[in-house]
Amino acid sequence: MHPSQEFYGLQRFTYFITSVLLSGFSPLPLSLLQDYFQDPIMSDQIKSIVEKLNKEPFKKNYNLITFDSLESMQLLQLLNDVLGEIDPKHVVDIREEMPEQTAKRMLSLLGILKYKPPGSITDLSTFRQGLVIGSKPVIHPVLYWLLQRTNELKKRAYLARFLIKLEVPAEFLQDDTVADTNKQYEDLMEAFKNLHKECEQLKTSGFSTAEIRRDITAMEEEKDQLIKRVERLKKRVETVQNHQRMLEIARQLRVEKEREESLAQQKQEQKNQLFHAEQRLQRVQLQLKDMQHAVVDSKPESLMKRLEEEIKFNSYLCSEKFPRELESKKQSLYFLQKVVSEPAMGQSDLNELETKINEVNAQINQLIEKRMMKYEPIDSKFSMYRQQASIISRKKEAKAEELQAAKEEMSNMERQMLQKANQARELDGTEVLKGDEFKRYVNKLRSKNTFYKKKRQEIAEITAEYGILQRTEELLKQRHEAIQQQLQAIEDKKGISGYSYTQEELERVSAAKSEMDEMKGRTLDNMSEMELTQECDGKKGQYDSCAAGLESNRSTLEQEVKGLREECIQEESCYHHTNCMKKNLEIQLQRAKDEMKTYVSPDPQDRRKAIREQYTRMILEQENLGKKLREKQKAVRESHGPNMKQAKMWRDFEQLMECKRECFLKQQNQTSVGQVIQEGGEDRLVL
Repeated sequence: MHPSQEFYGLQRFTYFITSVLLSGFSPLPLSLLQDYFQDPIMSDQIKSIVEKLNKEPFKKNYNLITFDSLESMQLLQLLNDVLGEIDPKHVVDIREEMPEQTAKRMLSLLGILKYKPPGSITDLSTFRQGLVIGSKPVIHPVLYWLLQRTNELKKRAYLARFLIKLEVPAEFLQDDTVADTNKQYEDLMEAFKNLHKECEQLKTSGFSTAEIRRDITAMEEEKDQLIKRVERLKKRVETVQNHQRMLEIARQLRVEKEREESLAQQKQEQKNQLFHAEQRLQRVQLQLKDMQHAVVDSKPESLMKRLEEEIKFNSYLCSEKFPRELESKKQSLYFLQKVVSEPAMGQSDLNELETKINEVNAQINQLIEKRMMKYEPIDSKFSMYRQQASIISRKKEAKAEELQAAKEEMSNMERQMLQKANQARELDGTEVLKGDEFKRYVNKLRSKNTFYKKKRQEIAEITAEYGILQRTEELLKQRHEAIQQQLQAIEDKKGISGYSYTQEELERVSAAKSEMDEMKGRTLDNMSEMELTQECDGKKGQYDSCAAGLESNRSTLEQEVKGLREECIQEESCYHHTNCMKKNLEIQLQRAKDEMKTYVSPDPQDRRKAIREQYTRMILEQENLGKKLREKQKAVRESHGPNMKQAKMWRDFEQLMECKRECFLKQQNQTSVGQVIQEGGEDRLVL
């Protein structure tokens, strides 16, 4: 190292130790400081940092001395300014917040930007401590890394605001509202990803805004032409008979063609699905055959043979492969430690080592040639066997590595299978079914599904019947109320108001009297029961048989009456529905007749009241308004550039006048100060 470089590194080290001790924090590890101040790469990084900071958008006007003399607080503020350029949310004054908050905010952004500390800073706490105290060995690499890829990091910080997923705990997702909101949040995130990709593709596709504007203008003109053509065609078609029916038929034809295309697409998709299903079926059949063969071969001899092969493989790994790999790793570690322990080498040292390596290789080749010339007759007998043995050993090692990788993959798959089974057990609380148990479970589900469908159909039938009965009850209540009102009106008219009420009271009294007579009869029956038991039993049998016959007849008649009532209700509802439809159609027909009468009326005032004329006028007004707006838009687009240029000229003129005003005020202040000084000097001279 040059003496001037040693002095410069010593000066930086002394200044850094002084700043750390004055700041009140414990210094960083000495090894980190030594790596920093002895690393020749850091000087190149500092030069690059200074060059980047002197350019847009920072314009710091630093040199190596002024940049290296920055205090820890100034260095932290500089780092914060760079982070603020990448993410505007970090444009803050670090003097207004606590050091821990500053470090936490910077660490979160650096984590989002995927910054990894250099190899000399392996401990996160050390890196955080250096960031809090403004340590140069920590901040300089961060500044170098940020300034080398500012544009890329700006894009990453912008995307991080929308793509860092907010993790919601699983217990909160049990709520339907939270789950729906989270689903909408994920859908919006996916939509943002797609839109951002489309935006990037448009940026890189080479389209310019001028070309897009020209395309939009051309499409608008083409749209106007098409609208005019449609209007002309409409006027031509209106003179043709049944043009509305023809238009409807053409519309239906277009709809059917679109439906045909969609059906063809669905057919193709179903063909693809069928093809994939057949492929899956073939794979499953092959797996089934393999499993069947494995089951057939599961004998004690085959199991013992398989175990012996596995023991041989494991013994080979333990006795040959792993020791050889361990020895190679140790040797590599020894060479790496040796390289690390030696001082840093320059380009001249590397050139010397390369020349030495070439010389040693040449000597080795000469010795090999001499040995081959000297021992060729003897070694020729064993060379073929050595080659075969080396080839076999290499193949053995390759197959062992492949087998080891396959076993690791199988163990990973088994581990994943166990995890999935545990997750399923935690969710349902049951074991995962396999084989015949799963088939029985599927059959049970099918039977339950059939029973459920049957019961659901019965419930639907009962619900429909309940609705009919409820409607019947409402109709009967309405009829009863109407009859009661009619009866009350008739009684009032005949002058016998209250007759029905009196009759109901008489019926109630007679019913009470009949109940009392029945009670008396029952009492007499009880009194005479002792004497007429046999006759009562005979009469009772006759009564029971007669009552059973009458009951069966009554139930049959009730079913018939019920069916007739349902038919009557259905017919009545159909009648009311048909009557309502008839009235609606009559109203629509009358409106159509009025519209036709108004439209063909010779009076212009009546014709203007027609709905068709009103909509035609509204359409023409909207078209005229659209044309005016498009013309206005075109005028605004044409005058946008000159107007913006004129506004910029006015702003520049305003700035120029403001500058002149400030210069005039400064000149007046300087003149007044000079006069005061001059008057003071004259006063001193007079004294």
